[in-house]
Amino acid sequence: MYEVVQFIHSYWAYLVLFMLLIASFNAIIGFVTNKEYGSTNFQIALFTLIVSHIQLLIGIVLYFSAPYFKMWAEEGMGGVMSDSTLRLYNVEHPLMMIIAIALITIGYSKHKKKLTSKPKFKTLAIFYTLALIVVLSRIPWSAWF
Repeated sequence: MYEVVQFIHSYWAYLVLFMLLIASFNAIIGFVTNKEYGSTNFQIALFTLIVSHIQLLIGIVLYFSAPYFKMWAEEGMGGVMSDSTLRLYNVEHPLMMIIAIALITIGYSKHKKKLTSKPKFKTLAIFYTLALIVVLSRIPWSAWF
């Protein structure tokens, strides 16, 4: 089961990253060019929110089924924190991805309350770009390539 979930999590991450890039650039361009916020912009923001939350659910299943999770019992807190690979997979990656998804969720929720286009784009640009930076900072790049 672990291998299947890991495969899905790894390849779904490409979709999340792609959508987060599209949503961030769309929001930045919309803000800078004073575009009118339309249904396409809403759909991009919503789809980014949906795929990131699906990735979170897949990640939670992966986290508890992964061999790295068992290292908490075997190595203890000190052992996990002293090993950079274990720390990345058991602490840094999950925590930072949860923060990124929280940023996406907050940005999406806040943008819906804005009444005009410029503040909508500004809110999405800030929160989605911050989420993109957080995601890029803690992707285990060695496992991707």
